[in-house]
Amino acid sequence: MSIRTVVVIPARFESSRYPGKPLVELNGKPMIIWVAELSANAVGPDNVYIATDDERISSVVNKNGFKAVMTGPALTGTDRLAEAASKIEADLFINVQGDEPLVDPSDILKVRDVKLSHPECVINAFSYLSRIEDPKNINIPKVITTESNQLVYMSRSALPSYKSEECAPERYKKQVCIYAFSKEELFAFRGFGRKSQLEFSEDIEILRFLELGVQIKMVETRPGSLAVDCPEDVNGVEKALRRLHGI
Repeated sequence: MSIRTVVVIPARFESSRYPGKPLVELNGKPMIIWVAELSANAVGPDNVYIATDDERISSVVNKNGFKAVMTGPALTGTDRLAEAASKIEADLFINVQGDEPLVDPSDILKVRDVKLSHPECVINAFSYLSRIEDPKNINIPKVITTESNQLVYMSRSALPSYKSEECAPERYKKQVCIYAFSKEELFAFRGFGRKSQLEFSEDIEILRFLELGVQIKMVETRPGSLAVDCPEDVNGVEKALRRLHGI
């Protein structure tokens, strides 16, 4: 039996830090379309969906040849993905965040392949912070794993902490927002019905799976992915896109 893999990109217009973020123009193209195109490079355009509750986003998506799935209001992007999954016939759902237009398509496939070999786990990606990234930046979720890359915790604080300088970590892991789920895992996530206490405090939605007793396997992906969290990030992401695509 063949397993159908789809990429679903959650996108909402209302954002506390950056309203209208999915439609921000990066080098003349809406950010959500950059992400849809790189996702299509991985799984093919017929297997890419944008989950949104906003007609403005849906209109841009459809005009550019991609499929929009309309959802209601959602607690988180993963809740939105779960609602969209109820309308899509597929076996494996990859969540690619709509604000990361520099994701490498090969990393999407890497996350997919690890999910296929570890179906009992939710899969999430990570990379190491670069020298110019500050571990204390609360916009960057830091990842704590076992030595075999099972997730222990994720935090906006600079973790792991240390008692003395000689015990300081040599480098920090950060979350890269590519995830892989089964439909059943998504339904269980949404069925929890609320944000967990840790999820609410950290504002990191994958922590809800810890309350469900689901193992989360972290997969190292290419460094250098930049997200657009606020308007100040646009210039740097545009420069990186120009370097990557030679424009």
